[in-house]
Amino acid sequence: MGNRFKGGIEPGAMPRLHRHLGNPVLSFIGRLFFRIKTGDFHCGLRGFNADRIRKLDLQTSGMEFASEMVVRSALAGLRIEEVPTTLKPDGRSRPPHLRTWRDGWRHLKFLLVHNPRWMFFIPGTALLGFGALLVTLLMLGPLQVVDNLSLDINTFVAACFMVVVGVQLITFGAISRYYAEITGILPRNRRSDWLTRTLSTDRLAGNAGICFAGGALFFGYAVWRWASLGFGPLEDPEIPRVVVLGLSLIVISLQAFFSAFLLGVLEIPLKRLQAASVGPADDVRVCQDT
Repeated sequence: MGNRFKGGIEPGAMPRLHRHLGNPVLSFIGRLFFRIKTGDFHCGLRGFNADRIRKLDLQTSGMEFASEMVVRSALAGLRIEEVPTTLKPDGRSRPPHLRTWRDGWRHLKFLLVHNPRWMFFIPGTALLGFGALLVTLLMLGPLQVVDNLSLDINTFVAACFMVVVGVQLITFGAISRYYAEITGILPRNRRSDWLTRTLSTDRLAGNAGICFAGGALFFGYAVWRWASLGFGPLEDPEIPRVVVLGLSLIVISLQAFFSAFLLGVLEIPLKRLQAASVGPADDVRVCQDT
C-alpha cells in the first residue's frame, strides 16, 4: 500500500478537510480498532495477491471498499506493507466523484460494524461502570461533592439510565459478536469461543427472569411502604430511589428477555444449514441407532 503522508502531498493535491481531518481520523480509528499499522487507509495505490484478495469475498460497492480491503486482509492474517508515495494535483477536467461527508460516514460505518468491541462493549462497559458507581454512592442519600455541589435524586435517576443503556449496549455487543462468529464475518478467538459456548437464548432469558424478580422486589417494597402510610405523601427520600432502581431492573430484564429471542431468530439460518447438511438419510440412521 502507498502512504501519501510519508511520501508527500503537493499543494492542491488533497483538500484540507481530507488531509487534516477525514483521512487521519479514519486511519487512526482503523489502526485502533484492528491493530493495523497502516497510516493511510485510503491510498489507491495498492499491489496485492489477486487469489488471496478474491478469497476475502469483499462485498462493499462504495468508497468504503478501500477500508474493507485493508480490514479484511488484516483479519485474515495477510501481511500488509507500506511504501511512501507522492500525491500530485489531479489533472483531470471532470469534478471529483468523492463526497466528503457521505463517503466518510460510509467508511466510519464499516469500521464500526466490523468491531463490536469498540462499537458496543467499550462504551457499554464505561456507561455501566460509571452508572453503577453513582447508584452505589447515591443509594443511601445525597452526596456532597464540594461546598456548593451536591448530587441527589436527579443524578441517581441519570445514573440508572446509564446502567440501563450500558447493559443494553453490552447485550448488543454480545449478540453481534456471536452472530459475526457463527456466520464467519469475523474470525474466531479465545474470547469469542467462550461467548459462543455460554451465550444462548435460554440462558439470557433465565438471567432476564432473575433480574425481573429483583426489580419486582424493590418496586414491591416501595409500594408496601406507600401502602403502610395509607397511600399518602411520602416523606422518606429513600423510597423514590427504591422505585427508580426497581423500575430500572425491570426495564433491563425486559431488554434482555427480548434480546434473547432476537438471538434465537439470528440462529435460525444456521440451524437450517446444519439440518440440511445432515440430510434425511442421516436423520433416519440416527433414529435407528437410538
